[in-house]
Amino acid sequence: MSKEIIDRKEALKKMKIYSKYFALTALGTYIMLHPKKSQASSPEAPGTGF
Repeated sequence: MSKEIIDRKEALKKMKIYSKYFALTALGTYIMLHPKKSQASSPEAPGTGF
């Protein structure tokens, strides 16, 4: 087994590349785990209230 040793600058660069993926994954998980909460915050259907 060979371990690749990287410095702090390279690690931050790799984190920057994957940060969008992590954010989208976290958001998707939150929405899936709280469907009623996300449904309650959705706007009212058009055409109602007449």
